[in-house]
Amino acid sequence: MSRVAPADATPASSATFAPLENATFRSIWLATQVSSFGWLIQTVAISWLMATISTSDVMVALVQASTTLPTFILSIIAGALADNFSRRNLMFAGWSVIALSSAMLTVLAGLGIFNPWMVLAFSCLAGAGAAFTDPAWHASVGDILRKREVPAAVTLISVGYNAVRSVGPALGGIVVASFGPLTAFAVATLTYLALLWTIGRRKWDVRSSPLPREPLTTAIHDGARFTALSAEIKAAIARGALFGLTSISILALLPVVARDQLGGGPIVYGILMAGFGTGALCVGICNNVLRRSLSQERLTILACIACAACCLSLALTSSVAVAAIALALGGAGWVVTWTGLDVSVQLASPRWVVGRTLSIYYALSSGGIAAGSWLWGTVAENYSLASALEISAAALLMVAATGFLLPIRQWQDSDQDPFGFETPQLALDLKPRSGPIVIKIEYSIPEANVEAFLDQMQERRRVQSRVGARHWNLQRDLQDSSLWTETFRTPTWMDYLRLNHRLTAADKELDQRLLELNMGGNPPLTKLSIERPTGATRKRDQPTRFFFRR
Repeated sequence: MSRVAPADATPASSATFAPLENATFRSIWLATQVSSFGWLIQTVAISWLMATISTSDVMVALVQASTTLPTFILSIIAGALADNFSRRNLMFAGWSVIALSSAMLTVLAGLGIFNPWMVLAFSCLAGAGAAFTDPAWHASVGDILRKREVPAAVTLISVGYNAVRSVGPALGGIVVASFGPLTAFAVATLTYLALLWTIGRRKWDVRSSPLPREPLTTAIHDGARFTALSAEIKAAIARGALFGLTSISILALLPVVARDQLGGGPIVYGILMAGFGTGALCVGICNNVLRRSLSQERLTILACIACAACCLSLALTSSVAVAAIALALGGAGWVVTWTGLDVSVQLASPRWVVGRTLSIYYALSSGGIAAGSWLWGTVAENYSLASALEISAAALLMVAATGFLLPIRQWQDSDQDPFGFETPQLALDLKPRSGPIVIKIEYSIPEANVEAFLDQMQERRRVQSRVGARHWNLQRDLQDSSLWTETFRTPTWMDYLRLNHRLTAADKELDQRLLELNMGGNPPLTKLSIERPTGATRKRDQPTRFFFRR
């Protein structure tokens, strides 16, 4: 989901680092950099360990897939949990799983017990932990900081990771070459424990909902519906999945490039990873300047072209220096794309659903990365390494062209906070599960306003449907042509309450536009009914309908 923060007089560098003034964000962000350092050391150790114990290019490439596939499978569940439970506790649980995976790898490496499938299994376990931490952490950014600081915070998260990536892999290569995988796994475990300690110490306020938690299946369904009806989010997800599928060849095949094409060892692999991280770091620091100069769509196209150039250079060069420079270009494209798409999804999502929209975005992007890791490894093994990189470069250029069909919209400033809703007085004693509820809203529209009214009702249908309205339709009275009735249903009374609590101030602006079109500027008449089967018994004189003006 996409928007651009309005330009102001604040220097770009200051705006970039403004979120660090918040003590909670700063401490968790710093601890995350330490844990990212451990993650990268562990990644180098696992990737190089796999390259030495297996001769299969597919197995080497599957190291990337093993950490991203769990995100594809579990992320949607994680997003629903992040929107219904404590995001802080979910982060703690996820990092605990990652720490457990690393600790077990340390013990097994110390005992000399490992094989390719065991290595992939523990990578998969770490990926499962990451599947729960990422939606919770990114969704928490909007809880900890003000909305206008979210783009800078997302950029800082990416910049911080890539700053560590610029030195972490090289140091990881030195650690692996000098002390072996055991030491690398032990260091990674300690960094994860440091982050767990920081999360345990820090707490932040989260706006609580006046309604009870949604059931998990309902929460997943509601998140999927909102995403399906949000054009900005769908475009970001589709572009992310395609970019992940095509660009992951750079990282998935890098150990093979270092081993076979450049004839190097773990130190060379670490240097190449450092080149990738350096490019990402440099672009991340000046990210605000780039976004003020170019639209997110233009930046995404340029990023795809940069990654394509990186793939071609890796396919043709035998020089470590040239490969490192090419990887810096690829790293720049990588961070520009992912930070832009992440912010797009965040800012297009109200707080009640942001964990779920982010999780769907992460799931499909990770699915693209996992599929791409297998695909390019298979092409490299069955044809050649150069062929795999050249084909992925051509595919990246095709992804750049998809902007004509799935453009990333400019970020626009709109209020996504809940508007607030006062529960109406009822003539019935309804239970939360009572229903179905039928909502009818009557408008009186002069003939001169009909065309404008129909235009607004198209947007009305999208807004109401994505927050929970079912069977939405618009009817015109045959006897009084000025009378129009908007009708929709919710399964239960609780679903009706949730629908109204989910409407944001931006959504409510539509009500004002409709009010201006209504005859005499009077508010429309809203009627609420509960459906009853014809054979159901009902107490005498008990009404089933009431109405109110709003």
